[in-house]
Amino acid sequence: MATNSSTLMGFVHRRRRGAELFLLVLALVVGIGAYAAVGLGVDGEVPTNLIGYGGWLAVLTVAAHVVVRFVAPYADPVLLPVVAALNGLGLAVIHRLDLAKDTGLASQQLTWMTLGVILFVATLVFLPDHRLLARFTYTSGLAAIVLLILPMLPGLGTQINGARIWIAVGPFSFQPGELAKVLLVITFAGYLVVHRDALALAGRRVVFIDLPRGRDLGPILMMWVVSLGILVLQRDLGSSLLFFGLFLVMLYVATERPGWLVVGGLLFFGGAAVAFRLFSHVQKRVDIWLDPFADPDGSGYQLVQALYGFGWGGMIGRGFGEGMPERVPYAESDFILAAIGEELGLTAVMAVLLLYGLVVERALRAALISRDGFGKLVATGLAAVLALQVFVVIGGVTRLIPLTGLTTPFLSYGGSSLVANWVIVAILLRISDQARRPLPDLTEDEDADEQATQVVKVVPQ
Repeated sequence: MATNSSTLMGFVHRRRRGAELFLLVLALVVGIGAYAAVGLGVDGEVPTNLIGYGGWLAVLTVAAHVVVRFVAPYADPVLLPVVAALNGLGLAVIHRLDLAKDTGLASQQLTWMTLGVILFVATLVFLPDHRLLARFTYTSGLAAIVLLILPMLPGLGTQINGARIWIAVGPFSFQPGELAKVLLVITFAGYLVVHRDALALAGRRVVFIDLPRGRDLGPILMMWVVSLGILVLQRDLGSSLLFFGLFLVMLYVATERPGWLVVGGLLFFGGAAVAFRLFSHVQKRVDIWLDPFADPDGSGYQLVQALYGFGWGGMIGRGFGEGMPERVPYAESDFILAAIGEELGLTAVMAVLLLYGLVVERALRAALISRDGFGKLVATGLAAVLALQVFVVIGGVTRLIPLTGLTTPFLSYGGSSLVANWVIVAILLRISDQARRPLPDLTEDEDADEQATQVVKVVPQ
């Protein structure tokens, strides 16, 4: 009797689309409920546009679910609901800040979310197999370099808050580095799959650690130079740290050599020391981090107000409308976690961190069960992008590390970041779908071949 080959290979994953739909309903409760709570807390009544807002949010999430159900039926059932919950909560908090500042950023963010979901759907539909991206290894790298150069071009790039990382086209502005991080993951994965055996060769042994060979240091030195270039020319500390950290993590995962972490750590701290000595904006960030109360009404004002907000929020927060999160400059983008901490408390902050932890864990799970090296590295790289960005942003807001100026994924206001992160989720779902699919049943073909052979034997010659 024939035995299913996928059973022979081990556990067969179920589709779990029903579980995803149930979790999506909970995510909608979080997003729409928070939006209604903002209206009740600030104005004392439910927002008049709650039905329209909630309906559109439901349409977006259900549409994403339907597409996943049909084109990626074995994809991870947890990623999409967690992302929808974070995005919905972020929209509600931005709306809360809109009411305090008389702005309309929440409606713009909902528009960007719509575009993000459209690209999410397009990625899943037009990318039937993530391994197709390996064909564009060097094309993606070239495109990423072009995107990183664009903000430095006169007449196109624009400087905001001291960093030249934006391009402006008419009334719209876009941050090319957000798309570049996705392209760099594809480039690094394609390169490391081909060259990882050479890069894994050991060189000189120092204190129980095999350092890489000198001839293999070219890629990491080149990425180090690129990161320093971003820091110097664009004055963007966060992106510089993100890109170099991303390459270092993927290099270590591909080669399994701790020596690369040693070399990368030395390059990072060496570059940080040089940057601190030479560039005043880096010195200013470090000074604010070390003692924000030295100038609480000047350079340290943003961080001081955020720390006061966390303290005022306490364990369970003051409630929507009972705090003053608008006192923190750029609370809707860089410091949105401070607004959450003030009005929803430490409990909500820990819940947000848990959601981010789930996203990273599910991405790493997809990497672990992926059947090809390219998929493993892409999923690992995308997990590293999200983890590093969350650590850098939240570490800066809570004064764990110096401020860097990145946005909090899915929560913060920022169209380019939101769109890029939705594309990241689509790629992760595609990888997990390929990894969780049952293997094709080859025993039926073997049985058919055996029967054909028997028929041939009885046919008279």
